[in-house]
Amino acid sequence: MGVAAIEKPTLNARQKAAIIVRLVLAEGEDIDLARLPPGLQTDLAQEMALMGFVDRKTRNAVVAEFCEILESVGLSFPGDIDSTLDLLDGHLSPDTTDRLRRMAALNGAGDPWDRIANISPALLAELARTEAVEIAAVMFSKLPVSRAAEVFGLLDTDLARRIAHTMNLTRNIGAEALLRIGKALIQAADAVPQPPITGAPGEKVGAILNSSSSSTRDSILEGLDHDDADFAEEVRKTIFTWAHIPTRIDPRDIARITREVENPVLIKAMAGASGKNRPTVDFLLGGLSSRLADSMREEMETLGKVSPKSAEEAMDQVVAVIRRMEASGDLFLIAQDPGDDDTAIAEDEPDQATEPAAS
Repeated sequence: MGVAAIEKPTLNARQKAAIIVRLVLAEGEDIDLARLPPGLQTDLAQEMALMGFVDRKTRNAVVAEFCEILESVGLSFPGDIDSTLDLLDGHLSPDTTDRLRRMAALNGAGDPWDRIANISPALLAELARTEAVEIAAVMFSKLPVSRAAEVFGLLDTDLARRIAHTMNLTRNIGAEALLRIGKALIQAADAVPQPPITGAPGEKVGAILNSSSSSTRDSILEGLDHDDADFAEEVRKTIFTWAHIPTRIDPRDIARITREVENPVLIKAMAGASGKNRPTVDFLLGGLSSRLADSMREEMETLGKVSPKSAEEAMDQVVAVIRRMEASGDLFLIAQDPGDDDTAIAEDEPDQATEPAAS
């Protein structure tokens, strides 16, 4: 006795979905079913478990119907606030995004734990200190492991121990209770006073000056020296320029840096370096093989005179590459000696374009 084929008229929407999913998986394609609501995932899995044989004609009819539906779609929207805000990432201000996520979580339109997972470690640690240990235990149970470990490191050992023990006692908490706790934690986080400006002022000013021209940077630092010498010193510790390369870069990293920088940019920067920027040229060439260093010297001589503006732009591009490598963890800058500053780096030679630097 043969197995009867499922006739098309007898197929419901879930059965059709099961056929499409099975076909996609059979073709070796990846499909992220975890993005579906848990209920739909369960229904789909149960439907697939009950499905038997489907003949070729029925399969083709389901595929044709599915393709027809896809072709008729003009636009599709995420369907929930969290996915919508992910879609709009970079187009809304951080404050607006945060406010919308908070409103959605409190109104039941979003998962409060998604927002809690994105709260800063410092604020999460403060919540752990101020909330009941049972609430803190539930919070840590719902946090991603890496974030939970980071927050644990900010707590006193005794509190961290009590929270860890309580996590075992709260493992059977229900979904409704989890939702209520999540909403309560969001409200508690919103109630914690936050400074209107994040980050140390010295770091902010230093970041701005790192992207400013040398003349602007020197002028502002000179003014800060006169107005507030201590703050000027704090700013200097965050500044990294072309002239700081010999004191902040490990010579063993020179080859890696030069590979990341476009060669014409590097040649222009070295050829136009003068004054306090000249030692960086010798430092970079000294960290390369003799053959490569000689080749670069020849290119610098061929390039000829470089205008101060062009040289500074090229130096800034090299520094930007180093900063990017540091931010990605591919490079570590040597800690700056408190006694080192632009004054110590500067030489008596005027800082202006000269003939190509060559050794």
